Amino acid sequence: MPKESSGLLMYRLVDGELQVLLAHPGGPFWEFKDTGAWTIPKGLIEPDEDPLDTARREFKEETGFEPHGPFFPLMPVQQRSGKIVHAWAFEGDCDPAALRSNTFHIEWPRGSGRLREFPEVDRVQWCRVEDARLKMNRAQVAFVAELGRKLEGG
Repeated sequence: MPKESSGLLMYRLVDGELQVLLAHPGGPFWEFKDTGAWTIPKGLIEPDEDPLDTARREFKEETGFEPHGPFFPLMPVQQRSGKIVHAWAFEGDCDPAALRSNTFHIEWPRGSGRLREFPEVDRVQWCRVEDARLKMNRAQVAFVAELGRKLEGG
């Protein structure tokens, strides 16, 4: 059975143009990756946890920003790894410079025996749709496309 994650896609309209908030994963594996590396703030759904509750919790843990609905569901996507990602969109605003992410520990460099702490998300950024399509995990681009259609009334 594939792993399942749940997350939130925050959006805003600036002069009528759609922008979405994307998160860049922290840690040494992602440090120098940009294209295709960005994601919605998300995390694994715990056993017996409601997926929307997961999404709200993960958004707060990974960004420090409190998400406020209403939230509307987007169609789940399956990433190349096989993981299924559930998402909800909501309108909001925040200052990326105010990011406060939770952290994780990993042995780094590998084999060194030294544990280092890294933020789960090292930065967030508001992106226009065309930029988001380049930066995002390929499967998650569908969330932005669906959001655009819904906001246009389709």
